[in-house]
Amino acid sequence: MKQKEIHPAMQPYLDGKVVLFDKPLEWTSFDAVKKVRILTRVSKVGHAGTLDPLATGLLIVCTGKFTKKINEYMGMEKEYTGTFTLGATTASYDLETEPENLKDTSHLTEDMIHAATQSFTGPILQVPPAHSAIKKDGKPVYLAARKGLEVKLEPRPVTIHAFEIEKIELPIVHFRVVCSTGTYIRSLAHDFGAALGVGGYMSSLRRTRIGIFKVEDAYTVESFEKHIGDTKAALERQTNTEL
Repeated sequence: MKQKEIHPAMQPYLDGKVVLFDKPLEWTSFDAVKKVRILTRVSKVGHAGTLDPLATGLLIVCTGKFTKKINEYMGMEKEYTGTFTLGATTASYDLETEPENLKDTSHLTEDMIHAATQSFTGPILQVPPAHSAIKKDGKPVYLAARKGLEVKLEPRPVTIHAFEIEKIELPIVHFRVVCSTGTYIRSLAHDFGAALGVGGYMSSLRRTRIGIFKVEDAYTVESFEKHIGDTKAALERQTNTEL
C-alpha cells in the first residue's frame, strides 16, 4: 500500500506509535484500524489481537515501525470482565446466535457457582468455538459454522490465571478472568455452564487489560478524533506564529 502524503503533525504516527482504543460495541477490530488510517492518513496500521464485534474494550493499534511489535503485544496476558448467562446455550457461545436448550437454574447456589470456577483455573485444554476466525483448510471456520456445517476443532492448551465470580443475579453471573493469549472467553462460558449442568453462554464481554496496557488509558473513537484534530490545529497555530 503506497503511503499518501500526510499532515506534518501526523509524522509521529508514520514513524510509529501505539494507540490504545476502547473499541465500541459492534465495531470490528478492523473498523478501529480503518479509523486510524483515515484520521492519520498513515497506511501502515494493524491491531494486536482481534476483539469480537459483540465485545468492547481494549484494542492495541500499532502504526509505522510499531507494527513489528504486534506479535509481542498479542502474546501478553489479558484481563476480561463481563457476564455469562446460565440456563441456555447458543451455537456461537455468545449472542451472535439464538439461545436454545433452556434449563432451570433456580437450584444453583452461590457455593456451587463459585466452586465450579476451580476446574477452569490454571493450565487447561479448551476447544475454540466453531464460530471463530481460526482457519481450517485456509478458511475461517465460522464460514462453515454459519452455514450449519459441522466444524471439529481440537482442544488447545491455555492458562486461566484468575477466574472470579464478582456478582450472581441468576441466570446472569458477573465474572473477571485473567488469562493467556489464545483463550476464548466464549468457550469458557460454554464449558462453565456445562460443568454446572445447565448450559451457559457469554452475554457480554469487555477487555480491560493487555499486559501493562489498561483500558482506562485508551481513547474512545470520539476522543481520538478530537486528539487528532487538536494536534493538527496546534501545529498550524505554531507554524502561523513563527511566520
